[in-house]
Amino acid sequence: MFNIDLKSRALKIKLVVFDVDGVMTDGGIIYGENGIEYKIFNAKDGQGISMITKAGIKTAIITARESNAVRHRFENLGMTKLYMGQKNKLVPMKEMLEEYNLDFSQAAYMGDDLPDISVLKEVGLACCPCDAVSEVKSVCHFISAKRGGRGAVRELTDLIYKTQFKGLA
Repeated sequence: MFNIDLKSRALKIKLVVFDVDGVMTDGGIIYGENGIEYKIFNAKDGQGISMITKAGIKTAIITARESNAVRHRFENLGMTKLYMGQKNKLVPMKEMLEEYNLDFSQAAYMGDDLPDISVLKEVGLACCPCDAVSEVKSVCHFISAKRGGRGAVRELTDLIYKTQFKGLA
């Protein structure tokens, strides 16, 4: 199903980082009358993140926006690191690699739009949903068959989990 290069990249991964809007969600943002922001997350994506986190892989979010909904999702999934309000996503990425004594080849990142490209060009496993912008797709090793917020995250987490742990879910 997956090519040998993709599997060899997935085998090295110790840190998986996600953008939010367009990756963990479909990119839609809903505001209530009170100005509170609402987001819809995919439960299967969440299960995949929980699975790899429990297996010992560090998981993180780097997003340019500030959102209580994202903070709640991060906490609910028991993820490792959360960076919000990040315009230059490469800065927190390098910070995490240094903190965990990892190099870029041991990191995967899933993004969907132009602000993600600087990180995608550096990581060992660059990933995106199928509805990412073409500039992002052109630098990715793995393009999910699923759309952002509609299973793309789960497809990536399954690839890593099954490659590293032989599908022992």
